[in-house]
Amino acid sequence: MALIPSPREAFPVPPPDTFAEPPAVIIPPCDPWPRPYYLKDRLRKVYPYHFTYNTYCKERWRGREILDIFASEFRDRSVEYYKNTILAGRVVLNGKPITSTSTIVKNGDVISHTLHRHEPPVTAQPIGIVHEDHDLIVINKPAGVPVHPAGRYNYNSIVEIMRADRGYTFKPLPCNRLDRLTSGIMFIGKHKAAAEDMSQQIRDRSVKKEYITRVVGEFPEGEVVCEQPILQISPKLGLNRVRANGKEARTVFKRLAYYPPKEGQDKEVSTTEAEKGKENGMAWKRLRGYSIVRCFPLTGRTHQLRVHLQYLGHPISNDPIYCNQRVFGPSLGQGEEDSENDEDIMTRLERMGKEDIAEAVAYHDEMVDEYNKRKAEKMTGEVCNVCQTPLYSDPGTHELGIYLHAKRYACEDGKWDYETPLPEWALPPPGMEGPMEATTETDPLAVNLEQLSLEGKGNVSGIPNGTDDTATPALAAAG
Repeated sequence: MALIPSPREAFPVPPPDTFAEPPAVIIPPCDPWPRPYYLKDRLRKVYPYHFTYNTYCKERWRGREILDIFASEFRDRSVEYYKNTILAGRVVLNGKPITSTSTIVKNGDVISHTLHRHEPPVTAQPIGIVHEDHDLIVINKPAGVPVHPAGRYNYNSIVEIMRADRGYTFKPLPCNRLDRLTSGIMFIGKHKAAAEDMSQQIRDRSVKKEYITRVVGEFPEGEVVCEQPILQISPKLGLNRVRANGKEARTVFKRLAYYPPKEGQDKEVSTTEAEKGKENGMAWKRLRGYSIVRCFPLTGRTHQLRVHLQYLGHPISNDPIYCNQRVFGPSLGQGEEDSENDEDIMTRLERMGKEDIAEAVAYHDEMVDEYNKRKAEKMTGEVCNVCQTPLYSDPGTHELGIYLHAKRYACEDGKWDYETPLPEWALPPPGMEGPMEATTETDPLAVNLEQLSLEGKGNVSGIPNGTDDTATPALAAAG
């Protein structure tokens, strides 16, 4: 059969797909190397540096004025600062200068903001090495240092500190994550395959975890099992509570030691005064003494250990949220399961670092800015000579973490087992005797789960079936 040519118009060919070029973004003025660290007063500090944030327009920003977005969404600096920085050209939209603070932001726009960045200091305590081979580094993370750059922290993060120590091309790959305030065992992959292998072990729930903490009062002896479900009440404030409609959560606790108040300490303030709560919170804690408790999380809910310990009436003694009498009152929320007081609790918690100063010595990320401002206004009053930003006083080294430490991680089939010594705050106080290290008898990893009637109630090694936790798992979320 002969081929009969057809006119091109009979079978139109659509033009190839075309894509609009993405909007231009601003490249940060520099990526300083070596990192601009310096050590002072037992803190790791970062010299201020210029940095450009590039942010795509969020859905809630669409159709709003640029100054309104900055004033309501970015509260680190004053409205006057944002107005001046926009007009000075340090905020641009899609790579082009903005001529008015009333400029409307649309879907797909990229906002670039170049500022003189002042990072908060973190502890100068080095990152401890528990084990290292060709694939993994097992570290002992110091309290007060975030794992990844986020929010106000960039170079003062675990991954950046390790890069600074080992070279620009080194890319540490965290396999699990601990909260900024928590210390202890973390796994860092040296290459992608190793990181994925360890993360898979964690996802397969074949890793046992043990934490150690220091709580208010005389914790009961023997195994204490808490199976109260946990619900997130406020993501912004980091508040979680025991609620019947929360997610399943189970923890085994076992006391390692109890240290009563020192002789004569109870004479510092009367019991009646201590019961006033708000004015005498620290004295109230001293009157009760404290316990060192080992924790075995069988599930991995956010703040699981902190919430369960509060519910049991023995909160972590320097927890800025769950051991805060100005927020929860003298009972500290012991045994509470209903939502009757949630609104009042959130209101009081939001005031911490604003109108009130929390009595605990560590501060949640959402509150630390305002707390530092109050602290600075009382102690400095100086401003940066480059950007006119108020300069805040440094936190004390004791303010950088809470008494919660990821002490041991062990593979369920016995292939590996990594452990750190007891942290200093868990050792016997001067003049008192007590355990300097854990023993098999006090080890929650050796707890008889069958005796506790926990076998068959789900996974007992870590993350429960059906959890929505990510690959850098509930190991940290349990804290």
